[in-house]
Amino acid sequence: MRRRPARPRLAPLLIACLLPAALAQTQSAYKYRDASGQWVYSDRAAANAAPGDVLNLQRETETLHVTVQRSDAGGATQLIAVNDCLCVVTVRAAILQSDFAEIPKGASYHATLTPATRQVLIETRQRGRGQGELRFAWRDALGSPDAVHAPTHPYRAPFALGSTYMVSQAYPTRITHVTPDSQYAIDFALPDATPVYAAREGTVINVRHDSFNGAPLPVMLDQANVIEILHADGTIAIYAHLHWDSIRVRIGQHVHAGEYIANSGNTGFTTGPHLHFAVWRNNGTTDVSVPVQFAGPGGAPVTAATAEPLTAY
Repeated sequence: MRRRPARPRLAPLLIACLLPAALAQTQSAYKYRDASGQWVYSDRAAANAAPGDVLNLQRETETLHVTVQRSDAGGATQLIAVNDCLCVVTVRAAILQSDFAEIPKGASYHATLTPATRQVLIETRQRGRGQGELRFAWRDALGSPDAVHAPTHPYRAPFALGSTYMVSQAYPTRITHVTPDSQYAIDFALPDATPVYAAREGTVINVRHDSFNGAPLPVMLDQANVIEILHADGTIAIYAHLHWDSIRVRIGQHVHAGEYIANSGNTGFTTGPHLHFAVWRNNGTTDVSVPVQFAGPGGAPVTAATAEPLTAY
C-alpha cells in the first residue's frame, strides 16, 4: 500500500486497490512487555530483547493498483489511467506544468474505467529531441459514479451478535470526520483485538494487514490496516484501524453479512483502539460517505449516535 497524490479518503487513510501479489521482502517488528507489563509492538527492539521477540512482517510488494502514468513511446507522449482494482474507478488528472501546447497547464482530464483496464487520457506528438516537462497530479474515486446506495436491509452492526459497544463518533459530530468520505462514518469504541464482522454482503476489493503502529501523528496517515468490501449496489464499505496481521479475508473473496473478517485495532492515525466504519459512494469526482442504519430489535432500523451504545442484532 502506498500514499497516492490528492486522494482524500478517510482522514487517517490514503489507500490503493491491490490485487493478490507475491509475498516478498520482509520487515521486522519487535514484541516485548513495557514496565507496566503491557505488550508493545515496535519497529525498534528493546534493550533486552531476546531473539524470539523478533516478528517478520511480510509485505505485498508486487502490487497492482490504480494509477496515472506517463508514456513516451513511438514519438508520442501519453497520460494513461490504469485500473487494476476489482471495481469501477473514476480517475482525474490535473496538469500542473507542461511544455506541450496540446496539454496546457491547468487542464483536467478524467475517465471512468471498468476493472482491469487502462485508458489514454490525453496524447500529443513529441517535437524536438527532448521529451518535455509534464507534471500532473491525479486522484481517483472507487466504485461506479452511477451507484445508488440501496441496501435491502439495515446493516448488521460489525461486532458479535448480542454485544453492545459505545459509539464514540457519528454524524452530526465531526471531531475528526471532517472530509466528505468520513462525514457519515461511525467510530465504535471496540477494545483492541475485538472480532469484527462484515456489516453487509459483498466482495473484498482492498486489504492492508501489515501495519502495527498507531498514533495521532501526520506520519501515520497511511498506516492503518483496512478492509474494503464492494456491495451489489456499487457502494463500498471500509473497516479501518484493524489489528495488525488479523485480517481473515483476501482480495476477490465474497463475504456474507456476519462473516468474521478481522480484529479491531489501533493502527494508523488514531488516538486509541476503535473501529472506523463507513460506506462510500463515487459521486463522480471523489468518494463520499453516505448515511447508514443498523438492524435493531426485530430488524428495525437504528441510527448510531455519538456517546450512545449500539447493540448487534
